Amino acid sequence: MAFALALTAASACRPATTATLGDDVRARLSAEGILHQADDLTFRYTVGAGKSNAAWEDRRASIVVTRSSVLIHKGAKVGVDARAGDGAFSVERAGVRIRIRTGKGRASEIWSFEPPSDPAGWTADIRAAIRPH
Repeated sequence: MAFALALTAASACRPATTATLGDDVRARLSAEGILHQADDLTFRYTVGAGKSNAAWEDRRASIVVTRSSVLIHKGAKVGVDARAGDGAFSVERAGVRIRIRTGKGRASEIWSFEPPSDPAGWTADIRAAIRPH
């Protein structure tokens, strides 16, 4: 009985998954051809990188990389929706960490994460997804 209560309490403390997507978004991503997907990762979200007033926080989210887009989301809440040819995004890699930069100047944000495997492959596919076709 005590074990069942402890197990129930532990699962109640665990946050819900960030991977849930609406049917329309899931259909769009499937049609684009999913190359990589990772759920419930910890992203380091940075605003104002390189500035004296820069701030960051860790955020739990999911990522889907297709042949023509990159989506970072927490369920229906979208953090990044980078599409092919959108010049407002850049990608860089440092070791196993991948950084996706959005915007420019004071409006820039960085979403960095460690993919579950093959950082070089993830980086190449993210770059290809947002490159003009």
